[in-house]
Amino acid sequence: MDKNSEKRTEQRLRYRWPIWFAEDLTEELSQGQMVNISSRGAAFTCYADGSCPYPGQHLTARFSVPRYGPDDSFDMANFIRSGHIRRVDDVNSFLRRVAIQFAEPLPFKPGEQSYSESHAQAALKSVTT
Repeated sequence: MDKNSEKRTEQRLRYRWPIWFAEDLTEELSQGQMVNISSRGAAFTCYADGSCPYPGQHLTARFSVPRYGPDDSFDMANFIRSGHIRRVDDVNSFLRRVAIQFAEPLPFKPGEQSYSESHAQAALKSVTT
């Protein structure tokens, strides 16, 4: 029996980039690493310690998303979004994967831009090396 359990309505952009988060941005920020993002939510990893969010928690995050222009340009768009933690999964004994749903969606669909995911990875790699 082949069941498709995919409930996503939008393609996600997968990339590795820092994300900073706290219940309120006036507090000390914790850092994680983005795994993927859509206009309505994101997944990131963080250390499995006291700063890791828990399901149902309200969180505010600061992060950047690759944005591609029609002329082959590449830029990082910066965002601050609040939302609720929907899921926290153990990756291993040191890391957890956190899924957040934004209260306000992004103004574009990161995974549905005109450039492919491989192009995004190559562009990000050129920025970090």
